[in-house]
Amino acid sequence: MAEEQAEFRIYNSMSQQKEIFKTKVPGKVSMYVCGVTAYDFSHLGHARAAVSFDILFRYLKHLDYEITYVRNFTDVDDKIIKRANETGEDPLMLSNRFCDEYNADMADLQCKTPSKEPRVSEHLNEIKDMITQIISNGYAYEVDGDVFYAVDKCPNYGMLSGQRLEHNRAGERVAVDSRKRHPADFALWKAAKPGEPSWDSPWGPGRPGWHIECSAMSACYLTHKFDIHGGGIDLIFPHHENEIAQSWAADHESHVSYWMHNGHVTNNNEKMSKSLGNFFTIRQITERYHPLALRHFLISAHYRSPLNYSISQLENSSDAIYYIFQTLQDCKDAVSPLLQGETEKNEKVPQINEAAKECIKKLNVEFQTKMSDDLQTPVILTGALQEALKFVNTSLKMLKVCKWDQFLVLHAWVLQAFSCVGNVPVIHEIYCLSSRRKCRKELSCN
Repeated sequence: MAEEQAEFRIYNSMSQQKEIFKTKVPGKVSMYVCGVTAYDFSHLGHARAAVSFDILFRYLKHLDYEITYVRNFTDVDDKIIKRANETGEDPLMLSNRFCDEYNADMADLQCKTPSKEPRVSEHLNEIKDMITQIISNGYAYEVDGDVFYAVDKCPNYGMLSGQRLEHNRAGERVAVDSRKRHPADFALWKAAKPGEPSWDSPWGPGRPGWHIECSAMSACYLTHKFDIHGGGIDLIFPHHENEIAQSWAADHESHVSYWMHNGHVTNNNEKMSKSLGNFFTIRQITERYHPLALRHFLISAHYRSPLNYSISQLENSSDAIYYIFQTLQDCKDAVSPLLQGETEKNEKVPQINEAAKECIKKLNVEFQTKMSDDLQTPVILTGALQEALKFVNTSLKMLKVCKWDQFLVLHAWVLQAFSCVGNVPVIHEIYCLSSRRKCRKELSCN
């Protein structure tokens, strides 16, 4: 780690406060993030979760950590089966198609690929083994081929969400079942129904419940003890609460150090979701705006804050992205003679002037301090980075009387700052994108 690096603090949903980040294994980070249920094109809520944790992934890399980043795909689920029945497709074929579409969207948004992307259908043995262990430990029961988790046997149930057991309801994906011993008991395994995909198990043919998959797959790749578990704020209850209960039932030593949750994307201040029908898919937005404009919009608010969708906000982000890349392009054009060695015959070593030094220092300090304070991306986008861009543009206007080197160094610093909050591709690529991926008309393919 860099000696002068500020202590990295992140907000832990479990303690409800910022904490100094310390890993279980020095120099290494183990991180699991809940992915999408693949039955349709992903919407802006999914994009925000992916970009938020991509920011975290990038910054941890910037801090020189070795990271194992696991993000799952749910490819066995009620919603997938329902959609497959509507379209006449095989459920796994349908979910596989939308997994591919999701990955295409992530590539557009410049999100780095996680270390592992496990799918439920490929981890049935791990899931069944964990259920077997939970039953053996006395925390689950079988009824007619279904297996339910007994929530009243978990002494700390509700520790993440703060919901009392007596006030809990069944999860949103779980229908009320009179066979349950407690209304909040949830399914670990569902008995097979006619026309649905199923797998053999000790309790008869069936398929996993929703929650068990993440407990099993996180344990498979990260063990029962790991550093970060992330997802959208809507997953705190029941999904993450049930994950904690399941993992504890399978292994009392299970522990996640930091629970991190991103805020909702709203539309007219109402949560954007497929069930409400008020959502926009990532693809719908990137057909009109450059994907980096969407990425900029998604990080223009702090990751834990609500983010209200609006055309004007996207337009502002589109303008901001164009300004950044136009400045970098102008700067590259200005320093190209130096980059090509045209100034090698100058014997005097160029010096950076004091104004450029101060600008670079401010950009560096603000980036380190604000990103280390629970990833304050809005401050980065509107603070010293903007000042640095303005400094470059002002200096370019004074090109004939300025030193070449101040452009080169400042250009490098702007690139470094922006690269940790969004990948900066080769500059000319921004001008050579397909006509579908526009930032504004100025960035369309000519």
